[in-house]
Amino acid sequence: AGDYNTREILRPLVFRLHENVPEIVREVLLERGWTEFDKKEQDDADWNLVKPWQRLNHYPEAVRITRKDYLARHLKRMKGAYGSALYEFSPVAFIMPNDYVKFIAEYSKERQSLGRRPSYWICKPVDLSRGRGILIFRDIKDLVYDCTVIVQKYISNPLLISGYKMDLRLYVCVTSFCPLTIYTYEEGLVRFATEKFDLSSLDNVYAHLTNTSINKYGASYKKYKEGIGCGCKWTFSKFRSYLRIFGVDDVVLWQKINNIVILTLLALNPLPVASNCFELFGFDILIDDKFKPWLLEVNYSPALCLDCSIDDTVKRKLLHDVVELLNYKQIDAFRQNQVAGIKADGRRVPWSTGGKSATKETPGLLTCQKVAKCASASSAALQAARGSICKVATLTKKTARVYPRKTLTSQLREKMNMPKIPPPAKAEAKNKQLPEDGYSPPKSAQLSRWLPSPDFCNYNLTARPYFLSDNDQRPIPRVGNFVLVFPFNEAALQASRNGTDIKSIIKEISKLVSKQLP
Repeated sequence: AGDYNTREILRPLVFRLHENVPEIVREVLLERGWTEFDKKEQDDADWNLVKPWQRLNHYPEAVRITRKDYLARHLKRMKGAYGSALYEFSPVAFIMPNDYVKFIAEYSKERQSLGRRPSYWICKPVDLSRGRGILIFRDIKDLVYDCTVIVQKYISNPLLISGYKMDLRLYVCVTSFCPLTIYTYEEGLVRFATEKFDLSSLDNVYAHLTNTSINKYGASYKKYKEGIGCGCKWTFSKFRSYLRIFGVDDVVLWQKINNIVILTLLALNPLPVASNCFELFGFDILIDDKFKPWLLEVNYSPALCLDCSIDDTVKRKLLHDVVELLNYKQIDAFRQNQVAGIKADGRRVPWSTGGKSATKETPGLLTCQKVAKCASASSAALQAARGSICKVATLTKKTARVYPRKTLTSQLREKMNMPKIPPPAKAEAKNKQLPEDGYSPPKSAQLSRWLPSPDFCNYNLTARPYFLSDNDQRPIPRVGNFVLVFPFNEAALQASRNGTDIKSIIKEISKLVSKQLP
């Protein structure tokens, strides 16, 4: 990797935000000692192409499951290819106007069936969010639309808590699609409607929709609601406690939800290959009165705005854990130097040695604990920063700008981000565990009580990124509140290494589901 030149001062990790990104994203990154992109100090040329150590927070083609009509189409394809037994977790759907004839046939068939419960339908614009344009109806004469919409069976028997409808916002982070690596977040949001569920008033959005963007304007939002409290949100922790009081096995419920997450992401097949990308999805899950989980939709760029104290509790820790999960290292802070020095003789930047992941040879992670000393200095930057996450990267100072501006914030950050190069006599220490102030891979005994642990007990663990050539490496089963749900065993990992063998993965999931059945 070349010798580190102690005369060169390295910049800390740098982030660049697009417009409209919630302020909490900037706050969390600044709290961790990162610095925001500044055109006056950094060159746009550093951002026009994605370099190997830079990362984007979106995958190509992720829209195939985040747009409602695309999701319905791909789930239908997967159901046809691999059977309805596994893919019976999404309500039957029709894309209008293309499926109008099919919908009329299904609607008429159900109307003529004797002894069946009355059917209700929900109509959603395919490319709108936050509950906009949603219509719930029973009689087809009430179906009116002026754009492409998706019409689905409305789940008319949702699980109610004190008479209020609720659903789950589950955060899912895909750190790699090749090999496929999926983490779900232990904590999340339970979102409530603010008026009691009533099928006789289908036009009451406060009784049928759980979107906070709608319910926060309802008359009952700030009122105390029996069994729910004020507002319209719980944490997953509170919801799990509620389930246990009534003897519900929350472990089994979340195993079913994990299966939904994995099977939905497999619907992206062929999976995108982009080693520089990660994606944070928001899965909306509704649970019916028989405790069956249903997938409602998958959200691209789930809302990170703070509407209440519960949002702050969940989302701030979520963002910190995302950064931990992505495993940004001090080594990133001088890879730019490697590229600059190696270009002259045509050598490539070494990413792994002897088949081992580069993550084993890097200094400790830039954890939140490391930057605690500069939190007060960073707070001033919070007030002055402008802009909004699209791309994050590590950069070095240009040759003409070797030394930073002499501000307290920059000095503290640079001191914090200086690589800790071990003395030559102790060079072998680089292959040992990360230092105490960095992130240490947790033991399997520390895994979540309510999420099954992956079967990787006999293998070395490595944080992302890990490589296809690292056959003796496995993803870490837990980082913060993120818990690994795929790959869940050795066979699933091998099936996802080279081109993603969907059939083999489906076979492994089928085995898993059969074990979960009573």
